[in-house]
Amino acid sequence: MAKVAFLGLGVMGYPMAGHLKAKGGHDLTVYNRTAAKADAWVTQHGGKAARTPKEAAAGQDFVFACVGNDDDLRAVTIGPDGAFQAMAPGSVFVDNTTASADVARELQAKAKALGIGFVDAPVSGGQAGAENGVLTVMCGGEEADYSSAEPVIMAFARAARRLGGPGAGQLAKMVNQICIAGLVQGLSEGLHFARKAGLDIEQLVDVISKGAAGSWQMENRHKTMNQDKFDFGFAVDWMRKDLSICLAEARRNGATLPVTAAVDQFYGEVQAMGGGRWDTSSLFARLERK
Repeated sequence: MAKVAFLGLGVMGYPMAGHLKAKGGHDLTVYNRTAAKADAWVTQHGGKAARTPKEAAAGQDFVFACVGNDDDLRAVTIGPDGAFQAMAPGSVFVDNTTASADVARELQAKAKALGIGFVDAPVSGGQAGAENGVLTVMCGGEEADYSSAEPVIMAFARAARRLGGPGAGQLAKMVNQICIAGLVQGLSEGLHFARKAGLDIEQLVDVISKGAAGSWQMENRHKTMNQDKFDFGFAVDWMRKDLSICLAEARRNGATLPVTAAVDQFYGEVQAMGGGRWDTSSLFARLERK
């Protein structure tokens, strides 16, 4: 059992922290910007609530964070009352935020100067994966830091792997989102075409999902898409945030991402339709409106 703090109790962080307490058996202290949510978590799971990241991090072996973006991450680490002010040498900060590789490298360097480990560890699997404790975790950082954190991470994961040095986890998450964007657009176009052609969607998917066209997206989203329901997972607003990170990194490293750039603009159209909080399969709604 380790002493663990968790910063950020959103739709992902709340259940992830719960698995660290219940499945991992760790001693948990939680922090959330809205204190009432931290209090509610403690009422449900036990543990302790802290009023600042610094207070939460004091005396912990590991500090996890799952917040919104680069600026939020800087705020809970190096901002006023940030966690780095209280973390002891030898402790490890594990960042589950989907953020830029630049901020991961920046914070790893600051942590290392303080004798603190830092692992960038963004996750894939969505809200359902977080609630069921079966997330995939892509990690970057020094080998020793990752090795010490891996057994703790596995409380909410079905797979975790170090893919390289600082920032490698965030770069891997970018690849994940690039692949998803193209898959969802392809599935949306396929189902849209099938409707126009008068095909039975369920019979169609039952056949083609067993071949090369099959995917997680097809298996898990085709029914809700065919029902014109888009309240089943990762929101468009969040996906656009992630794709903006991908496209910015591509501009730096010279990668060419024409499909990703197009899908990002398609999601902008979904937002203009009022679908910012719809799930990412709502690309289908954009096609069906025409």
